[in-house]
Amino acid sequence: MTAIPNKAELLRELRALVEADLEVITASQEEAQAGATHEENKAEGDKDMRSTEDSYLARGLAKRVAELRAAVSKLSSLALRAFDEDSKISLTALVEVEDEDGETLRYFVAPVGGGILLNEAVAKVSVVTPLSPLGRALIGRELDDDVEINTPQGVKSLCVVGIS
Repeated sequence: MTAIPNKAELLRELRALVEADLEVITASQEEAQAGATHEENKAEGDKDMRSTEDSYLARGLAKRVAELRAAVSKLSSLALRAFDEDSKISLTALVEVEDEDGETLRYFVAPVGGGILLNEAVAKVSVVTPLSPLGRALIGRELDDDVEINTPQGVKSLCVVGIS
């Protein structure tokens, strides 16, 4: 079994990845916004939609920038909580589950960043949010609880084998 990852390091890695996404999306949004107002993007006819399309893209990217800024803010103010064998799963829990095949999977419960993989080189940890089906199923569970998740492949059974 691999070593249990340090939650503070996981949180730092998650924040760095979200900040990197923010930087890329911000640059894309600024480029799309500049394109929408650029003189060469003026409509040359009633069917020319270049500036309109760039405008829609810029608005969509601006919305994503705002979401990522909020995510960074949430992660910056997130206080890590200590869990023991009697704790119920909640935000900042590092949860180990065993699936039907006996494989151990690790999840870090965070308010944002669902689906991001952390600590891949050592012990892969997937970020799960309380809004996801898996997150909803895990929140409030305790050590040795069984969890069932409906997936497109059918019902998946998991057993909580560790909380830290």
